[in-house]
Amino acid sequence: MAETAGLAQLRSALEASAESGTGIGPLLGMTVETLEPGRTVFGLDPGPQHGNPIGSVHGGVLSTLLDSAMSCAVHTALPEGAGYTTLELKVNFVRAARTDGGALRCEGTTIHLGRRVATCEGRITDAAGKLVAHGTATCMIFGPDPAQ
Repeated sequence: MAETAGLAQLRSALEASAESGTGIGPLLGMTVETLEPGRTVFGLDPGPQHGNPIGSVHGGVLSTLLDSAMSCAVHTALPEGAGYTTLELKVNFVRAARTDGGALRCEGTTIHLGRRVATCEGRITDAAGKLVAHGTATCMIFGPDPAQ
């Protein structure tokens, strides 16, 4: 599949973020494994800094990983000059992820890309390939015209 304008823009933004150390990805230690139209894969090797008081990876960290992978999957499919924001995020936690349990992998995919609304889904798996959490999101699409 050909590279979209949104994918090129996202690649550039993520490279700049990694170089400068700014943004949520570098803050949490997320890595970008795959970027393609309608699909992304992000990684996270959790440590104690990602933990909650009971010793597992905090749900907010998992939610952020899902939101990032899912919404970036939408970004990869956008036309030149378009933007987006997450309107709604739904997360299901199905298994605890340990802070010393090895790398997590989160795949985000675009389900629907309309003129004004996009939907997407994501899955986080642990180092053994077991499902940790899954979710869906709705994103609002902004046209290239700043007045829209």
